[in-house]
Amino acid sequence: MRACRRGARVGYSLPPAITDTFAVSDPHPPRAPGEKRSIFDRLVEFVVPGPDSKDELIEALADAEKRELIEPESRAMLEGVIRMADMTAGDVMVAAPRMDMADIEAPYDELLALVIDTGHSRFPVYEGKRENIIGILMAKDLLKLQRAPELNLRTLLRPAVFVPESKRLNELLRDFRSNRNHLAVVIDEFGNTAGLITIEDVLEEIVGEIEDEFDEKDAEGAVYTLADGTHRVAGDASIASVNEAFGARYPEAEFDTIGGLVAHELGRVPRRGEAVELGGLRFTVMLTRGGAVRWYRVARLATDSEHGDLSADAD
Repeated sequence: MRACRRGARVGYSLPPAITDTFAVSDPHPPRAPGEKRSIFDRLVEFVVPGPDSKDELIEALADAEKRELIEPESRAMLEGVIRMADMTAGDVMVAAPRMDMADIEAPYDELLALVIDTGHSRFPVYEGKRENIIGILMAKDLLKLQRAPELNLRTLLRPAVFVPESKRLNELLRDFRSNRNHLAVVIDEFGNTAGLITIEDVLEEIVGEIEDEFDEKDAEGAVYTLADGTHRVAGDASIASVNEAFGARYPEAEFDTIGGLVAHELGRVPRRGEAVELGGLRFTVMLTRGGAVRWYRVARLATDSEHGDLSADAD
């Protein structure tokens, strides 16, 4: 019987302050190796067997939620912690081809446009080729160049942290907290850049998607004008709001969101950096999360054809 094969799970110990005051000893102290279990221990194990695996533990949490012993949010977070122990940096990272990176030789205006378009706070900086990462640039440090153009960008770079793809997420989270780093470059077994991972990526495996100042809860208003005249549009923005903002004629009856329309026309969900031309507009993916597009960068095509034409071409 399964319950009889496991060690006993009964017994408790009081806090030191209480035991010191009342000289109370543990009524069920740990058994020495080889010590036999009592009939009472075996009875408790038979009546209340504990989980034998992580899957059983997750099932137990689901059962606890059904019995209203824990809240759904608590169950989801506990499940995230359990599942995260088996995940590695390679499972969560942003792949190298989709990394937003800065060239050390790029002019200030180009770097500023990169910060504005992507909305990131940290950027890996490379020299010569993308695989040669020489440091991390903080977006706030870039502002120092505006006041003091004579500064060398290299002096503003912070050391890059490199971790292997096999790095466990729970270990990585501990390192992020202890070293106060928020971003790490992931390398493969040959020492090549495989991608990058942030502390937000790790935390989202536990608590779910983290909303920030760029996340608009009201999809009806998720269209913003950028400094260069293009627009940032949420993937879950309604078709009606996009039609109103751009004077387009996308079908509102068939799709609820612009992300759904773009994915339908392309035949799949576009990847970060990929562009789709649709009805006189070019939709370039700025950010993806959880297999869905969070933000598009939208610009009008040079030859603005009829908005009713829904032919889509992927770059």
